[in-house]
Amino acid sequence: MTAEFDEDRFNMAIRKFLKHVGVTSQREIENLVRSGAVEGGELKLRMTLSAEGTPLEHVIEERIAL
Repeated sequence: MTAEFDEDRFNMAIRKFLKHVGVTSQREIENLVRSGAVEGGELKLRMTLSAEGTPLEHVIEERIAL
């Protein structure tokens, strides 16, 4: 990181990104379930976080009961 790195600004940008991811992801999941496209009483979700040009690949998996 450079000397000009502003940690507060960086943290706010990350929070804004994560809020956008959370809100839009919830909306997409709700639309999927409401559409009737999900069979059974459980939805297995997977979220992959990557950053272009870096080795970052963070995967979160969760099962949600319907």
